[in-house]
Amino acid sequence: MSKYVYLTKEGYEKLKADLEDLKTNGRAEAAKAIAEARDKGDLSENAEYDAAKDAQGMLEMKISEMETTFANARLIDTSQIDTSKVAILSKVTIKNKANNKQVTYQLVSETEANLKEKKISVDSPIGTGLLGKVIGDIAEVQTPAGSVSFEIIDIQF
Repeated sequence: MSKYVYLTKEGYEKLKADLEDLKTNGRAEAAKAIAEARDKGDLSENAEYDAAKDAQGMLEMKISEMETTFANARLIDTSQIDTSKVAILSKVTIKNKANNKQVTYQLVSETEANLKEKKISVDSPIGTGLLGKVIGDIAEVQTPAGSVSFEIIDIQF
């Protein structure tokens, strides 16, 4: 049974472009590397050939995983999301109760998560702890460093 992957339009388009690039350019580069290694002689003792074949196998595995993700992808219609509580695609401003620092994160699917862009997965400890909360709620989040309390300051889309 497949698990749906919920994506923004931006994330969907990026996945589509990355998959197409791997299928065209990635496969062409892998084939070129194998051909160059094959031209260097005896294949039974050719480590470069073995490495090129292994790289091709890894590429095909990555393509297969991305195709599965793409097949299970569902675009999120933000007009259908309840804005009164934290949900996927919410931009949530939280305040750490221990040090009073505020930060805003957007909750996204695992495939779109990128901490540098302040996009965290709904499946992460913080994402899971924030889901369903409303402004003013306190979210107790179990992190690897221990329990952390966050107050929900703002929710936007």
